[in-house]
Amino acid sequence: MKVIFTEDVKGKGKKDEVKDVPVGYAQNFLLKFNKAVEATPHNLKMLEKKQQKKEENLQQELDDAKALKEKLEAIEVEIAHKVGQDGRIFGSVSSKQIADGLKSQHDIKLDKRKIELDEPIKALGYRNVDVKLHKDVKATLKVHTVEE
Repeated sequence: MKVIFTEDVKGKGKKDEVKDVPVGYAQNFLLKFNKAVEATPHNLKMLEKKQQKKEENLQQELDDAKALKEKLEAIEVEIAHKVGQDGRIFGSVSSKQIADGLKSQHDIKLDKRKIELDEPIKALGYRNVDVKLHKDVKATLKVHTVEE
């Protein structure tokens, strides 16, 4: 019996997968506990529409990430920080401070976890910081650290 899985079933199939399973297993377990639906032409058409919608959403996310990349690479974020006598920063500039500066200066809301700092920013001046916007899209943001 052909079924469409509505959720992951360990060892049998993943969600939205069409598989041929024994009739007894399908009727007594999968269909009974709503873990799958029968693969009728109507249900197959619904699955196809669902997958097409999912692909469109993924493409839209990718396009949005590329547009944001263009915007981020064209701007600069200025972070003011307390500085000691020798020109070194007290502490370091965090990804949260960069995200807050981006929000306040350019009105771009970005999750701090997407900002990838290889090492903490502990000196004044310009620094290029990588921002992971999508699994395929990475932008470079220019951060300028100035004395407060």
